[in-house]
Amino acid sequence: MIKRIFLPFHILTLVLLSVFAICASAQTGGPLKRTSFKTETFEAGPGMTVSLIGAPQGAVRIEGWNKREVEVSAEIEVSAGNEQDLELLAKITGFAVDEGLTKISVTSVGPHDKKYLKEVAKNFPKQLRNSPFSINYTIKVPFYTDLFIDGGKGALEILGVEGAMSISFLESNAKLSFTGGSIQATIGSGDVEVTLAKPSWRGRFAEIQVAAGSLEVRMPKDMNANIEAKVLRTGKIEDGFGTLKPKRRTTFTETNMDAIAGNGGATLSFTVGD
Repeated sequence: MIKRIFLPFHILTLVLLSVFAICASAQTGGPLKRTSFKTETFEAGPGMTVSLIGAPQGAVRIEGWNKREVEVSAEIEVSAGNEQDLELLAKITGFAVDEGLTKISVTSVGPHDKKYLKEVAKNFPKQLRNSPFSINYTIKVPFYTDLFIDGGKGALEILGVEGAMSISFLESNAKLSFTGGSIQATIGSGDVEVTLAKPSWRGRFAEIQVAAGSLEVRMPKDMNANIEAKVLRTGKIEDGFGTLKPKRRTTFTETNMDAIAGNGGATLSFTVGD
């Protein structure tokens, strides 16, 4: 197992931009901010799993490509009240990578992680441990890749990836496009758009839940699947598809739909709490 930690780096242009941002913030009386960028690439063999533990604040975009590589790009922003604190935060905020034969694990590190601080900055000031920061990720993976995503607050987008996926986000306006796989996704709150890109689901199931918010599902008119939709507490289901058929001995209601699309197939389940 190879463990690497990638912290922000600053080329001359970024330094000049940061200085300009710091001066502008000082003039307006707001917090100082610094933004840095980092990209790393790793070899990816067949059957690869990519795991991401996101930052408490930050967007995640994952897209499939035809290379046997995983590319991780991060935009890292830290905020502080003065330049000295800003420098301290910039040094310890970034992401760590554990690289194995079949799994690449990316973990966000920063002032919120006490265990990490004990390893890299034992005398890190306590008053800075709750300092706001964000990490926005763009990750490119081979088309057939298993994913484990655990995020905080921020936009989420997954496009062109097929595999077993476990997705958890505290708060997100998400856009998810799937062709197949085994999908289990839970969003605490937000507006979620799901696109089923092909008429036949290539995989075992999909189960997508939104605790509070809206869930919109788009699929081809010739879709073949078993569709389950539920509203647990408040809200209602709006059927814009038009050709879904109730399963035997069931009827559609505003809060429950147990349907067959086309000739049926894999079970695709969608649930909203409120």
